[in-house]
Amino acid sequence: MPFSQKIVPNRIVIYAKDVMNITGRSERTARKILQQIRQANGKRKGDMVTVAEFCQFIKIDENQISAFLL
Repeated sequence: MPFSQKIVPNRIVIYAKDVMNITGRSERTARKILQQIRQANGKRKGDMVTVAEFCQFIKIDENQISAFLL
């Protein structure tokens, strides 16, 4: 039986845990950052925040962030 590899695609959505790992902030602060991004982009509560929106908001290149999302 051949060995098959599972290919994991890059994520486009960022979560509070990711923000915690990237910024070193607490969970509560990470949630506040995501809420600020939602408000800045005209999204409602519960709408997903993309990695691109997060990078634009905190002014960091997406390539630097991708290492934290693996």
